[in-house]
Amino acid sequence: MIINRRNFIGTAAVGGSTAALANWFPAWAQPVSAGITAPLPTVSGEDISLRIARQTMRVDGKVSRAIGVNGTIPAPLIRLREGQTVRLSVTNDLDEDSSIHWHGLILPFQMDGVPGVSFPGIKPRSTFVYEFPVVQSGTYWYHSHSGLQEQLGHYGPIVIDPKGQDPIAYDREHVVVLSDHSQLSPEAIFRKLKVNPGHFNMQRQTVGGLLAGKDQPLKERLDWGKMRMDPTDIADVNGSTYTFLVNGYGPKDNWTALFTPGERVRLRIINASAMSIFNVRIPGLRMSIVQADGLNVRPIEVDEFQMGVAETYDVIVTPADDRAYTLVAEANDRSGLGRATLAPRPGMAAEVPPLRERPLATMKDMGMGDMDMSGAASGGDPAGLGDMDMSAAAAPAADCPPEHAKMGHCTPAEGGATAADHAAMGHGAGAMSHSMRDFSVAPQVKRDPSVQTISPMPVDRMNEPGQGLEDVGHKVLTYHDLVALERNPDVRAPERSLDIHLTGNMERFMWSFDGIKMSDYHQPIPFIEGERVRINLINDSMMSHPIHLHGHFFELVTGKGAFSPRKHTVLVQPGGTASFDFTADAVGDWAFHCHLLYHMHAGMMRVVSVRPRGDAA
Repeated sequence: MIINRRNFIGTAAVGGSTAALANWFPAWAQPVSAGITAPLPTVSGEDISLRIARQTMRVDGKVSRAIGVNGTIPAPLIRLREGQTVRLSVTNDLDEDSSIHWHGLILPFQMDGVPGVSFPGIKPRSTFVYEFPVVQSGTYWYHSHSGLQEQLGHYGPIVIDPKGQDPIAYDREHVVVLSDHSQLSPEAIFRKLKVNPGHFNMQRQTVGGLLAGKDQPLKERLDWGKMRMDPTDIADVNGSTYTFLVNGYGPKDNWTALFTPGERVRLRIINASAMSIFNVRIPGLRMSIVQADGLNVRPIEVDEFQMGVAETYDVIVTPADDRAYTLVAEANDRSGLGRATLAPRPGMAAEVPPLRERPLATMKDMGMGDMDMSGAASGGDPAGLGDMDMSAAAAPAADCPPEHAKMGHCTPAEGGATAADHAAMGHGAGAMSHSMRDFSVAPQVKRDPSVQTISPMPVDRMNEPGQGLEDVGHKVLTYHDLVALERNPDVRAPERSLDIHLTGNMERFMWSFDGIKMSDYHQPIPFIEGERVRINLINDSMMSHPIHLHGHFFELVTGKGAFSPRKHTVLVQPGGTASFDFTADAVGDWAFHCHLLYHMHAGMMRVVSVRPRGDAA
């Protein structure tokens, strides 16, 4: 995606074309927004009616087929108040089943909105009534959990005001919904990913990049080729087909949020995309993070933060100057960006920064831990890759099915990796030898063609800012920076721990937990009501995965004790681990999945079942 600043500025003025766009968007996301000042939500109250239907949407002047709610994309802002009970009558005008999941809301599992898990779905031309008490406050969102409808525009924001005084002081607020949009149908995108997972990657290394010194050295590139892996494979779907939206507006449409210099402006930022991890910044304006996933945190000043799919962050900015600022939501592979403007008056625009250089995956992203591989190999191998050769990995186990052995998908049986395997995966003289197909370090993982690699040395990466953000020269948020504003409701030590591996085969676009995809699972992951459990997520892939647990909040294990940050979604970095403690206090069956839509659709989802303590036997 080539960004032309003159084109951006040329389309920033509010004129006849912008006025024509206004009918496509809900009140809170009009082309120029003065902000949300209660009581000015789009829909609120005790009884709310929502209608899901086919429609079209216009992005940067191009019309696409879409699915909207009440005729708008994004869907209407739902504004509620903590302590009320709400009835949401949802009518499905589609020719197929649909649903709405209330992301991050604590409610009875029958109201959670996941077809086949918590309810049967909403049949065509029928109405389902969701009714539940509102027991929390903060910024949340809602979306379809049926098929691939979310990609077509079936998503919207939720703001819940606290029943008492809000501890976050602000003069004006804006809802900022980030998303991704393609002219291709989601079904076509998924088919292309299954046929060629790298179909959308237009940022592969080139001879020109090698000669210019921007890409990996030739030796290192050849070593990655031996492993049948691509260090530019950061995002499965990216700017080659996506336009990145802010409140439904493309970069050229330039959604604008107004402010008065000196005001404390609250931005409620929601990543409602299907597949895009965003790096968010406002050049020239620091942000104070005050809320994560709807729960208040101690304010922390940052210049940028990485935002996994389904995460929400509330930030306070205080622009002092009478000038415009650009809000940038750059895709994590830097193939494109979403753009909006903060300005004191309509028609203003600020410079749009160019896309930064794309990041390249490292050995750490392959689960090689914190080892400094620079000196591991003899003879000047800067990456320390040695003669690593995935194609020559372990000999198959004796009980390996012939069709799997033929494809090289089986590893040795009980003994783990063979000497041949270690030799093939060695790092040269004096280096540690580690197999990426050694299932002995992950005995619960199913030995299956869907599992391409096992991270041999995964490390906790929650103190890192995210791929490509290590050396940007300014403060970037990490999970370790987050501290809960209030003491956690349950500070007991975990009674037990559970390892869950995030597994996949990137060459076949197969995704799963512990090698088991949703369509093949037989038993849910069981918990007993009230038990305290530590979950260790181990990423055995080179992709980042935003993992979401329905019906619960959990505490990230980052050394903050009783003030550990509580979240409902955690982004697990490539080849790394992330741990959280949670109390199984919500009886019922709950979805647990990667929030990258096509990963979930391919199988990276399971069901968590919390059983009443009396039924434990």
